[in-house]
Amino acid sequence: MEKPKLITQILKAVVLTFTVVVVVVPFWVVVATSFAPDQQIIDNGGWAFWPEQWSFKAYDKILGGGVVGHALWVSVGVTVFGTLASLTCTVLLAYALARPGVVGGKPVMLLVLFTFLFPPGIIPSFLVVDGLGLRNTYWALVLPVLVSAFNLVVIRGFFQGIPEELYEAAKLDGAGELRILVTIVLPLSKAVIAVIGLFYAVGYWNDFFRAVLYLDDQGMWPLQTVMRQYVTQGAKLADEASAEEALIAAPQTFRMAVVVLGTLPILCLYPFVQRYFAKGVLTGAIKS
Repeated sequence: MEKPKLITQILKAVVLTFTVVVVVVPFWVVVATSFAPDQQIIDNGGWAFWPEQWSFKAYDKILGGGVVGHALWVSVGVTVFGTLASLTCTVLLAYALARPGVVGGKPVMLLVLFTFLFPPGIIPSFLVVDGLGLRNTYWALVLPVLVSAFNLVVIRGFFQGIPEELYEAAKLDGAGELRILVTIVLPLSKAVIAVIGLFYAVGYWNDFFRAVLYLDDQGMWPLQTVMRQYVTQGAKLADEASAEEALIAAPQTFRMAVVVLGTLPILCLYPFVQRYFAKGVLTGAIKS
């Protein structure tokens, strides 16, 4: 409990400053490039640390409609619906598995743990989705990952840590299982539900591979899949084009604006649930 020495404090400050610079500077370059004029980007070799003139042309083009604008709304819809559906199913299943004496509880829990240890491969997943007729539908982006085994185990452990006396008192008052879940368990589980909700939201928002795998129509792709196309294929186009053609073929400002829009929602959401992380995850993990 001694006060750290001066040299220790200086070393900590240097390490923390270096870490912040390494994390913040690349992100700032992306943001600055998205607002910089095209000619400055070409003159600087594709990047800008500070825009000579702030331009919103790339964002106007993206949010004004077109492929990226539609993909943005697809990502928002899939993330919101998928997160709510995943939370609902995970909470209900975790509550059932946390209660003693549930018929078939142990076999179901073993199946959950089996999928956690041995996840299905790409080909079996594709065959199941195709066999159920989910290909080329938005259901293919939600149903295959509706319940995460890890999130289920965390919430189940948290539910098991709630004192049994609360359940018994509620039953003596005539409350059923659904009422107990809604009025007693959920209010006590805000921390873990907030954390798991963020996990689900980040997973749905950042996922791009399932759209490539299950959606043949590129007009149905979410933002992350479209962003990958612009960043990878767009960069190739820019390398093959002249300076004048690069402005039209694959403007760097446009690609960086897409990256900013793909990152900003989760970046804004995280601070509101960050304070729940330690309490939610650690409590659920320890008691599981």
